[in-house]
Amino acid sequence: MSQKKLQIWLPLLLAAAVFTGMIFGYKLRGNMGSYAPSFFSSKKKTSLEEILELVRTKYVDTVNTDSLGMMAVQNVINQLDPHSVYITAKNVQSVNDDMKGSFEGVGIEFGFINDTVTVLKTITGGPAETAGIRVADQLMSANDSIISGVQSNGERIRSFFRGPRGTDVRVKLVRNGTAKEITIQRGVIPVKSVDAAYLIEPGIAFIRLNKFSANTYEDFMQNLERLQKEGMKQLILDLRDNGGGMLDDAIQIADEFLSDNKDIVYTEGKASTKQVYTARRPGLFEDGDLVVLIDEGSASASEVLTGALQDWDRATIVGRRSYGKGLVQEQFQLSDGSALRLTISRYFTPIGRSIQKPYKRGQTEVYKDEIMNRFNDGELFINDTSRHIGKVFKTKGGRKVYGAGGISPDVFVPADSAEFLLFKNHSELKTVIEEVAFKYFLAHQAKIKAAQSPLQLHQLLAADEAIPALLQIQTAKINLKSELFSTAQQQVIKENIYAMVARMLWGNEGYFKLANITDKLVLTALEQIKKQTGLVKNRF
Repeated sequence: MSQKKLQIWLPLLLAAAVFTGMIFGYKLRGNMGSYAPSFFSSKKKTSLEEILELVRTKYVDTVNTDSLGMMAVQNVINQLDPHSVYITAKNVQSVNDDMKGSFEGVGIEFGFINDTVTVLKTITGGPAETAGIRVADQLMSANDSIISGVQSNGERIRSFFRGPRGTDVRVKLVRNGTAKEITIQRGVIPVKSVDAAYLIEPGIAFIRLNKFSANTYEDFMQNLERLQKEGMKQLILDLRDNGGGMLDDAIQIADEFLSDNKDIVYTEGKASTKQVYTARRPGLFEDGDLVVLIDEGSASASEVLTGALQDWDRATIVGRRSYGKGLVQEQFQLSDGSALRLTISRYFTPIGRSIQKPYKRGQTEVYKDEIMNRFNDGELFINDTSRHIGKVFKTKGGRKVYGAGGISPDVFVPADSAEFLLFKNHSELKTVIEEVAFKYFLAHQAKIKAAQSPLQLHQLLAADEAIPALLQIQTAKINLKSELFSTAQQQVIKENIYAMVARMLWGNEGYFKLANITDKLVLTALEQIKKQTGLVKNRF
């Protein structure tokens, strides 16, 4: 067989062998019950192993058989749906950490400022903060290994700071020009799902969820109970860019908004019998006015929650059409430490909507490009161009809603075209914004810390000409001229810098408190709530 033909057929042969082996292994595991040691339980070699062994020992040239094996696995997975994925053994731990909502490490967030690892945030009460690490510290080495410099990268840096709880990492750093050495004892670092939870106006609360992990419901409830004690009567729930996660946590949060026995979601698949999830207990917020913010980044569990609230007419949905992921995955551990996250069922909203957008097997990249197609078609900016490609349904209150393409909002708010185009065409601007904010924070800490509120800080920063000057210097370094940006684009950049400064001062909540001052979706949500309570005239 010629080299060219081998290159064409070998991946397909390997893929077929992997698929056969997976089916065989799955059936064998089922026969063994809960004591099955792994997905591939037989000592006898699978067809894949035999093929790889022949290639390794008999093939005319030296070939990396591990890479071929991975190619075969990926070929199998790519012929399924866009959300079934193979997770390498190397990445399983980080994926699991993200889902369980914690990891073991020191609790810092860092960035590269002038090729130097710089602390941008410390987790409140975490090991790093307890040991004395501060925002703006420049980290030179960890356990005697140099970590700053042009060759540094985020994955390498994280490998030094993550590790088993109770172990130490010795850090050499520079603070205000003075060298220091600090030993940090690693611990368990919670990854918070709630970015912000505060009263945005008297009686009106704002909660932003960034994902649904194993501790999201608990985190959410702690904040909801606190806000009720502070006088919350209405709520804005921000699910923008929330890509989902644990279905169970989304269901439990929906239960807090819906009265007993109301359906929340049901799932069904070829090998998974229909399972209906309903509200089972008195919810903490079943009656107050509720607005949910969504966009094209809201997916999966976010859509489960939003769909249930929309079907029961429980909330006003504000924003843009959500992502459109209606498939449920389960993760299976494989014998070599890797894992397969396999789609096992579809989920449906209470009135029977599947909001999964169309896809073709083997065309994952085309599927991913669908969001960019919304931009190119103008859907992100003009409500009239939104495509309702699915079946028409009616909510419990009789309103028209749609399936098969995400959740369409009740109130459309267009994307900011200046912002979208800016970051689409200049991805390096995110680094520029981070550097400008850091350098300004470093040079004006006393002035910044004097601000008593996010609004006061926003006014202070907007009036300071030092920020445009710093921005001009930083953009010039990457051969961009800030004056070439439109007025609207320059304002977007400045607002992002202001929010980053607030984050360095007050953490994630500070970021959103300041950003929400000018956020169009948040302002629309506030107007909706006030309209519902009769505080403003109807403008829609």
